[in-house]
Amino acid sequence: MKKLINDAGTVVSDALAGVAAAHPGLRVDVENRVVYRASGPRRGKVGLVSGGGSGHEPLHGGFVGHGMLDAACPGEIFTSPVPDQVIEATKGVDGGVGVLHIVKNYTGDVLNFEMAAELCAEEGVEVASVLVNDDVAVRDSLYTAGRRGTGATLFVEKIAGALAEEGAPLAEVAAVAADVNARSRSFGVALSPCTTPAAGKPTFQLADDEIELGIGIHGEPGRTRAAAGPAREIVRVAMDAINEDLPLSGETLVMLNGMGATPLIELYVAFAEVDAYLREHGARAARTLVGNYVTSLDMQGFSVTVCHLTDELTRLWDAPVETPGLRWGR
Repeated sequence: MKKLINDAGTVVSDALAGVAAAHPGLRVDVENRVVYRASGPRRGKVGLVSGGGSGHEPLHGGFVGHGMLDAACPGEIFTSPVPDQVIEATKGVDGGVGVLHIVKNYTGDVLNFEMAAELCAEEGVEVASVLVNDDVAVRDSLYTAGRRGTGATLFVEKIAGALAEEGAPLAEVAAVAADVNARSRSFGVALSPCTTPAAGKPTFQLADDEIELGIGIHGEPGRTRAAAGPAREIVRVAMDAINEDLPLSGETLVMLNGMGATPLIELYVAFAEVDAYLREHGARAARTLVGNYVTSLDMQGFSVTVCHLTDELTRLWDAPVETPGLRWGR
């Protein structure tokens, strides 16, 4: 195993120290493992908190800042944050009008965020939660009951974050977050496994001529293993799965996401095929992202996430954002 680390046991803490040094717009509590906006909570603004296992960067800490999250809780590699982290973050971003938890549908995340929300409520902090479950690949997995939460998490954080920035109440922010999730679908493909620092070996095995269709962001099995082929064929499998679950039409927000080790030139090859598929089905990529946003360490592969837009969702997507992982309009 070759990795740019000091020690397998301190990867997350060492990375958080680097985040703190690189981004003065953030305040990193390394001891409690919470990434905050440096400006602190704003009175009268709904706070947004998300989190999950590390190894998916820039999700979630890279999306803390103006127009998105107020705090993120990074767990160990591919491991849920503990309730104490979420409690610390929730109380730390409370501006007096409530806090929204954005939770990917993984069993550990769900249980720990629920526990934290209950304990925060007992201390007088109003908490609402939205569950992200956009992955159409499989209904249940090693980590979930129901669909996994993947790329739509970014869409939810950005759009709900924009509405919260405008001073909307908690119920409205939670409602738009749930709407974005309902309008979004994702599908992922692995060309290679990833290697966690603690294990020091690939999380699963793929032959040189195989790919995994419907992979999860922790390396969970997908729908099937298939022979590698041209990008056009692989993308069509992903888009067919999305289209069968929620037919494509009209204006869409589309993310072609790299899993961590796929060159950008290949992601653009894949996006050209996504765009062609959308046009073939009467849809249009009105807003786009291409790059590494929801990764799986050093996995080669990609995921596609599509959200059906409305005028209001487009307006909120276009609103200014300034985070380490996403920024425009300021």
